[in-house]
Amino acid sequence: MTVAFRPRPSVVRRDSGLYAYERALARRGLTPIAGVDEAGRGACAGPLVVAAAILRRPIEGLNDSKLLVPAVRERLYDLIMDSAHVGVVVIPPAEIDARGLHKSNVAGMRRAVARLSCDPGYILTDGFPVPGLPAPSLAVWKGDQVAACVAAASIVAKVTRDRMMVALDAEFPGYGFAEHKGYVTPGHRLALETNGPCSHHRYSFVTVAREMGENEMGAGVA
Repeated sequence: MTVAFRPRPSVVRRDSGLYAYERALARRGLTPIAGVDEAGRGACAGPLVVAAAILRRPIEGLNDSKLLVPAVRERLYDLIMDSAHVGVVVIPPAEIDARGLHKSNVAGMRRAVARLSCDPGYILTDGFPVPGLPAPSLAVWKGDQVAACVAAASIVAKVTRDRMMVALDAEFPGYGFAEHKGYVTPGHRLALETNGPCSHHRYSFVTVAREMGENEMGAGVA
């Protein structure tokens, strides 16, 4: 009886550095490797931004975008855009309300990968599996902290979204979007109580829906 050959699995230690996943996959010939991540998942206003990135060379200083100060994120964003294949998808609040956050996120990850100018041989996603991707994939827990390509995608997504929220702040100055970027903070709650939601809020989110209900009830009192 002939026994089919199976390659030994690669063991990736989470403390082996930010390029450990890429090195292990490259040893198996699974290149190029794309990382996918999103920004704005927990916000109650503004878009969800999903990015995919394939690094063409190592970039020093990559990390989870949430752990970097804005100036460093901006510098790394420029380096990534100059030296990586990048795909970005912006999902507006209305689409999130209509489809649901998770479905929008999963669809956005597929669309971001499809926008890459280079076909990936393997895909690393941050946190949860994504069916329907065009290459083998792996969901990596806290992938933006342990995989360089996912960290790069997280930086692209966050910088793109932060810039959009700053622009929205100029259009809707009463909400403080430039400061809290659409996330729920005491100041954002107060702005919602005072002004009600604007067209860029996610009406399906409980914080916004609660304020809508209270404003409608108040408007109905003679």
